[in-house]
Amino acid sequence: MPPVSPAKGMPGSTAVDATTTSGRSARAVLGAYIALMKPRVIELLLVTTIPAMLLAQRGIPSLWLVLATLLGGTMAAGSANALNCVWDADIDAVMKRTKARPLAKHTVPVRNALIFGLALGVASFAFLWLTTNLLSAVLAVATIMFYVLIYTMVLKRRTAQNIVWGGAAGCMPVVIGWSAVTGTVGWQPLVMFGVIFCWTPPHFWALAMKFKDDYAAVNVPMLPVVATRVEVSRQIVAYSWAMVGLSLLLLPATSWIYGVFAVVFGAWFLVFAHRLHNEVRRGQEGNPMKLFHLSNTYLMLVFVALAADAVVGLPTFGWPF
Repeated sequence: MPPVSPAKGMPGSTAVDATTTSGRSARAVLGAYIALMKPRVIELLLVTTIPAMLLAQRGIPSLWLVLATLLGGTMAAGSANALNCVWDADIDAVMKRTKARPLAKHTVPVRNALIFGLALGVASFAFLWLTTNLLSAVLAVATIMFYVLIYTMVLKRRTAQNIVWGGAAGCMPVVIGWSAVTGTVGWQPLVMFGVIFCWTPPHFWALAMKFKDDYAAVNVPMLPVVATRVEVSRQIVAYSWAMVGLSLLLLPATSWIYGVFAVVFGAWFLVFAHRLHNEVRRGQEGNPMKLFHLSNTYLMLVFVALAADAVVGLPTFGWPF
């Protein structure tokens, strides 16, 4: 007669239940620490870093170098995001959009999150220095410090321009990717930096228009909290034009492949930005979340076009003078 497995509640079942519970607990803890790194935010790293490296190489760099840069950059971004969660734990617990974060739900002790964030930052510096170069490692640490010390601790709760200047941290992956390949910082990554810098306000202010009450409840002066919807949409349009204009400054370093798609995607984005502004001016609610989601698609498509252009390797436009 085959042995009978112990049923729940019978002798022998306790060890099985404990093992199962322990496995689930370990997965939950691991998931909480990963959530502290804000992996959805880190997607921007992947979308922008690889094209920057391809353009720097004007081809395909070493696969090892690409992977090392992405891993080191992920650790740096994860460090900045985890430390941001530590500082913002009080307001995250109140806002509907963020109340499921680990520190807001108390699934990770604040002390542990602080140690985790600091350890990731140190590890990112050491790893990038060993696998890429010192410049890339220094840029990564400077980005962490700017995001945490300047944006999170100073700007975010004090000025309506918080996301404008704080967004500079999200622009750094292109500079780090370029420096990992070349060991220097040229004009091209600075233009890419500018594109992302001007992309950030339309992207985030569209989201903040949707969650205006959340930010107001915790006294964070995001622009939609302190300005009229018309003013917010007007500034979204202004930054959108600046973003598209800057994207065209990359033409001398690219070919017609990037040029065509940059113009098409830019015009597409501007149509939606103006549409939102016109709707708001007419007193309509508008749909800022449509522009928010579109902004993600726009950035991805422009940088994919940049990557394709670099890999194909057609003659570049070059400077007209």
